[in-house]
Amino acid sequence: PRLTPAAIAAMFKRFRKQNPAPTTELNYTNEFTLLVAVVLSAQMTDTGVNRATEPLFKIADTPEKIVAL
Repeated sequence: PRLTPAAIAAMFKRFRKQNPAPTTELNYTNEFTLLVAVVLSAQMTDTGVNRATEPLFKIADTPEKIVAL
């Protein structure tokens, strides 16, 4: 069964209550680089993601810069 918008909102409210300041081992500089790192983390370890993204994010840390590559 699909979750309703109200059920999703309630779930995230519980998440925020249990962990109001979540952290990650992934290195990122903005919401876009966090998204890229999270997508990559499905395929490798956080350590591997950080090694791969460190040089990438120095030159391409926005969607526009990624497309330009």
